[in-house]
Amino acid sequence: MQIGVESSRAVENKRVFVVDGDEITRAVLQFMLHDENETHEFADVAQAYDKARQWKPDAILLAMGLVEVHGIGLIEQIAARVPGVKIAVVCDSAADPAARRCLQRGAHTLLAKPLTIESVRRKADLLLGRRSALTIPVHVT
Repeated sequence: MQIGVESSRAVENKRVFVVDGDEITRAVLQFMLHDENETHEFADVAQAYDKARQWKPDAILLAMGLVEVHGIGLIEQIAARVPGVKIAVVCDSAADPAARRCLQRGAHTLLAKPLTIESVRRKADLLLGRRSALTIPVHVT
């Protein structure tokens, strides 16, 4: 099922890795992105590194929880092991000081919860260098 997918993006081959220890969040992000991207999900960073040797990702959505477990240096480690990859840290709040430190250490953006199809796809498009369509909310009274 494809929800609001531009046909040009559906045939474009951009690869996104979702790396999160939480199975539900991984599945949600994979579902939101799979129509417009080749999306793979991994429970840990080691699995993502193994797959990246064969299929280099264009972007990685990395759980803040994994950064907390492995340390803030994980961002730099990913950048070194997967050169050129764009990294978004999935966090509870973009105002969280720990999440902000990820930006200082090389993450390209933060993806704050709650996760919606629109917000996730918009962030992924920006990471992948795609232009995002301007949307203007309309309030019906």
